[in-house]
Amino acid sequence: MTGRPPATGPDRTVRVAVAGLGWAGRQIWLPRLAEHPRFTVTGVVDPDAAARDRARATHGVPDAYADVADLPADAADLVVVAVPNHLHAAVAARLLRRGVPVFLEKPVCLTSAEADDLADAERAGGAVLLAGSAARYRADVRALVDAAAGLGPVRHVDVAWVRARGVPDAGGWFTRRDLSGGGALVDLGWHLLDTVLPLLGPAPILHAVGSVSDDFVNDGAAQAAWRGTAVQSGRGDVEDTARAFLLTADGASAALHACWASHEARDRTTIAVHGTRGSVTLRCTFGFSPNREPTPELTRTRDGETVRLPLPAEPVGAEYDRQLDALPGLLAAPASRGVAAADARRTIDAIERIYRCARPTAPTRALAGARDR
Repeated sequence: MTGRPPATGPDRTVRVAVAGLGWAGRQIWLPRLAEHPRFTVTGVVDPDAAARDRARATHGVPDAYADVADLPADAADLVVVAVPNHLHAAVAARLLRRGVPVFLEKPVCLTSAEADDLADAERAGGAVLLAGSAARYRADVRALVDAAAGLGPVRHVDVAWVRARGVPDAGGWFTRRDLSGGGALVDLGWHLLDTVLPLLGPAPILHAVGSVSDDFVNDGAAQAAWRGTAVQSGRGDVEDTARAFLLTADGASAALHACWASHEARDRTTIAVHGTRGSVTLRCTFGFSPNREPTPELTRTRDGETVRLPLPAEPVGAEYDRQLDALPGLLAAPASRGVAAADARRTIDAIERIYRCARPTAPTRALAGARDR
């Protein structure tokens, strides 16, 4: 099977289906796709009939299916896959082998074997795999990358996404290792690695070490209330915090800190790039949490002087709209073939190596101000 030509041309819209109507599919992708002038939503896929009915009624979607196997291969030019983590690679591979192009929400895969299977499915079906990389489309991250280009060779990158209270769907699939593949490292860490690995360059990662802990994951007070989901029964068995250190074959290094809950007052994201000619640092907040840094700030430090660099203002979530702007072009470009699978292979390899090294520590404290348990 060679796959059919993708929809192209400035006046032609891309017919898209959304597979998975959980939080990401329902809150991020479906509303944006329905409003975007380059897309027409032709179908939704979800095993929950009520979720399918709500999506059709809210966004005027003509067709709905319980499984991607029921979706006709010619019903969409692209399928946005936003199912739970453990189904990401399997659902995407099934579609790709049928010759259906896929945009896959992160994490693209949970194991190196899944990354290899996605690459094989893309080749076998002749359909392109595209991947969620929202952080790269943030205006402040783009400004950081532009500024880092003037630093000379990059020696080290510090990257952190630390939430004050933000365990997602506590007790649900997000906090079950068999369904999520991991905790904060897979969830927030994928965004961080997707941002930091291009800054380190193409050299392979020689060493990856790290630690994980789970002091907050089963504390109801630490849940991400802004997601609008209730705490479910059952205990989570994933980490809420991960710290890691990477070293490439070229001698560049990166320190990573991903944290669902902490003793901090605000949710913050920090990326600091250190080169031979200075450093640049971005302070902002990734994601949709309302408990965020009020204004992103980008600074450059050189020869003892720190200056603030200009940043354009943009609303929360604009990076997802910007990624949708780019999707039609990526879908049509032959050079897109194989890129997402290769990037995912590098990212999941680092995550797997960190997990193999990490040993969880026994939880001893709850949130700031709480007594020891």
